[in-house]
Amino acid sequence: NQWFDKSLLDETDIQPLYYPSINKNNFDKYKEKFYREFNEYPSHLSLLGYDLVGLIYYLSLKNNFSYTSKLFKVKNSFKGKIGIFDIKNNKINHRLNFYKIEDGEIKKIF
Repeated sequence: NQWFDKSLLDETDIQPLYYPSINKNNFDKYKEKFYREFNEYPSHLSLLGYDLVGLIYYLSLKNNFSYTSKLFKVKNSFKGKIGIFDIKNNKINHRLNFYKIEDGEIKKIF
């Protein structure tokens, strides 16, 4: 994934470039916190794992740590580091932000 890849800022032939992605501010905060803790920057996979653990904990806590087999069947929402997740009928949907790269800048549209 090319989340906020700085090399895209130099590719003026493809600008303006629009793309959906995770929340940039939350991603930057997570990277810095991870670096302070482990002295290296996280992979994108570690970020997804971070939110997945938080999601399972949130749903378990909300259900008094019971009925874990039904956690993903109930309609629910969860705000993680990289965005908002909607849960319904055993499916998780990740609401993404939308960004634009133009004039050497990454701009959040919504």
